[in-house]
Amino acid sequence: MANTQDDTLASRISRVLAERIISGALSPGARLRQDHVAEEFGASHVPVREAFRRLEAQGLAVSEPRRGVRVASFDLREVREVAEMRAALEVLALRHAVPNLTPAVLDKAETATATADCASDVRSWEEANRAFHRLILEPCAMPRLLASIDDLHAASARFLFSAWRSSWQPRTDHDHRAILAALRGGNGDEAAAILGRHVQWIGRTPVRNESGETREIFSIVG
Repeated sequence: MANTQDDTLASRISRVLAERIISGALSPGARLRQDHVAEEFGASHVPVREAFRRLEAQGLAVSEPRRGVRVASFDLREVREVAEMRAALEVLALRHAVPNLTPAVLDKAETATATADCASDVRSWEEANRAFHRLILEPCAMPRLLASIDDLHAASARFLFSAWRSSWQPRTDHDHRAILAALRGGNGDEAAAILGRHVQWIGRTPVRNESGETREIFSIVG
């Protein structure tokens, strides 16, 4: 029973810390102190260590000799990797989803992209954007594939929140509308081609850190 309880607690700790990392509340390079986390969650070190291992497996944390566990940093190469993986997997999912897409699903996807266009902050935009992608991909009925895509969207969200936390501007997503038009017209190949290009668009934003230095942050805006 104790092992089951530890596993449940480890899941909760890793989930909460993952949300903080993805949202930017925990910055790249920030140290994850085992004692502090254990005290916050009223836990022993066993589930905390397991939670840290789960974060490492997700690519959200790294364990460094003599430096402990820290929030993983990311660079343009990693952003490109996630973009290319999203393109490959989302195109695969869409091709399998096309035969099962209904007008009702496409209407919901259109509503989601309209919501994204009106978003006044990056978190609202990301939520609506993710909903659009999920709606058109979920009919593929391939749960393992969709789970992998969900993980990649979480990584995309982290890049996005790091770059656009304080400077988001509403935007119209013409690619989403082009994808919907192709799907409504029965042209799945065209929709897949647009989607593949769409999720590989990488933007760069200058961000000032706490010490006043400015550096460029890269993110996937698709």
